[in-house]
Amino acid sequence: MPQGIIHIEGLSFTYPGSGCPVLKNVDLEVEKGDFVAVIGSNGSGKTTLCKAMNGLIPQYISGDFAGKVEVNGLNTLETTVASLARHIAYVYQDFENQLVRSTVYEDVIFAPLNFGFADYRERGLQALKILGLEHLKDRFIWELSGGQKHLAAMAGALSLGPDIIIVDEPAAQLDPLTAVRVYEKLQILNRDYGKTIIVIEHNSEFIADYCRSVIMMDGGCVFWQKPVREALNRIDELKERNIHPPQVTQAAHLLFQSGSGKNNVGNYPIQIAESEAYFAGINLKPSCCAHSITEPSPANNREPVITFQGASYGYKTLENTTHYVLSNVDFTIYEGDRLAIVGSNGAGKSTLLKLISGIIKPQSGGVTVYDSNTRDASPENLAEIVTYIFQHPEEMFIEDSIRRDIEYFLKVRKNPNLEVLVDQVVNGLQLTELQNQNGRLLSGGQQRRASLAIGVATHPSVILLDEPTGSLDISSRKEMVAMLEYLKDRVKTVIVATHDMQLAAEWANRIAVMKDGKIIEDSDKYRVFGNPALLKEANLRPPQIVELCHDLGISPVAFSLGEFSNRLVLGKEDHHGKYYETVE
Repeated sequence: MPQGIIHIEGLSFTYPGSGCPVLKNVDLEVEKGDFVAVIGSNGSGKTTLCKAMNGLIPQYISGDFAGKVEVNGLNTLETTVASLARHIAYVYQDFENQLVRSTVYEDVIFAPLNFGFADYRERGLQALKILGLEHLKDRFIWELSGGQKHLAAMAGALSLGPDIIIVDEPAAQLDPLTAVRVYEKLQILNRDYGKTIIVIEHNSEFIADYCRSVIMMDGGCVFWQKPVREALNRIDELKERNIHPPQVTQAAHLLFQSGSGKNNVGNYPIQIAESEAYFAGINLKPSCCAHSITEPSPANNREPVITFQGASYGYKTLENTTHYVLSNVDFTIYEGDRLAIVGSNGAGKSTLLKLISGIIKPQSGGVTVYDSNTRDASPENLAEIVTYIFQHPEEMFIEDSIRRDIEYFLKVRKNPNLEVLVDQVVNGLQLTELQNQNGRLLSGGQQRRASLAIGVATHPSVILLDEPTGSLDISSRKEMVAMLEYLKDRVKTVIVATHDMQLAAEWANRIAVMKDGKIIEDSDKYRVFGNPALLKEANLRPPQIVELCHDLGISPVAFSLGEFSNRLVLGKEDHHGKYYETVE
């Protein structure tokens, strides 16, 4: 029998000032050597549960604590957090805050050195070797990409030799293929080194590919704990709790509901690798008629809003050379664009947005926003027409309530209709019940809605959003997509920098692909996601439903489950004039 490495009994916890417990009488056993995903909607208690495992709760994060948590036989109430760190490591969602030294090697040896291990150097080198970071040993932390920083934080945790590693949202801030690399390293730690891995994850496709079991949190309780295949086949229970099963699983379920699929309820495929064998026996026959992909409106019929003319931006390295984050970019954005900027970590997406907002200035070339050269215009003046919504929404909160945060910029501008405008924004973005709460204490989805309200209140012509769907569950993600639709009739141009390929595919009417500070493709979703060589070059991974269409030979591909259903299940004609019917 597997040995239980984490034992939790009757665990309840309430944060100070809250009348409702976040964890409620939790009983849980994690087996040694397991690879576990903790899932649940925002606010279900996932992070709180994991912080109780390493003793942060209640030793550093105080509150009303009841019950027992044991890790490797150690009671977390009777063992210091420092001592527990030798048994259980935690890599936080904001992993950059764990990087405390200037170079990778210095950071990785920091923990074992301060624990007084004589072999701290060997421990650091071993951690770097396991995670494939030896070539980055002497690099400065600020030179690393997001994925490299994430692995460096993991190496620092690994250097103490823990038996258990908890990673909060491994994929949240990373491009799809970099996230895959992080998961592959976790798989190596689990398979080859016997580490027990626990991830907090919203992306069920990563769970399907790498995890062995799943813990479902719901309202502060463990709703169930099951093997991964059984867990991801509980489609209705997942959706009720705002969790997307893998798209290939949902597609199989759609076919079954139509009467066309196999009677395999509870045993649908959960990985794209299983799809060809599963769908092959369904006997789907395409019936095609002429189709054409709708071309975007010609540029000469639309008003240019933002123009990049040979714009470059970089920083000086310690070797006194310039590293260019953006290099000689020529690019025009038009009124009416719903533009998604995609690319791997470090491609230059956020830098592009900051140049538009005037937060930073191009070092050569120019950026023009509505005939204003950003070199000559202050960020304050540009803010009248351009709003930049930060990747971390809490950075936009200044006051102690959302309403006051929304009012802040209007008061500075001495807007005479302040109360009316704030009421309109609060009601329009469904913040009425939250308007008097501190934005820093809200859930991730609520924070993003509040930060968008702060930006919308100034009535800008252009809104820039940096990773608007990062770390959101399905419900919060739907809210964000609905908010983007809300902007459609209120803002002339919306630009989103994102790793969320599903958002790019479903929402954008134009996609710009970036790599190494350059725009290597600027077209529509059909040309971007229909070009495997481009996706590989840009380190991108298409939505799973697109991969499924490629495997089944469906062209043009479907970009959502609804579109897939219309073509393959219902035999409906889509807006491009191409349809599929099911042969019984």
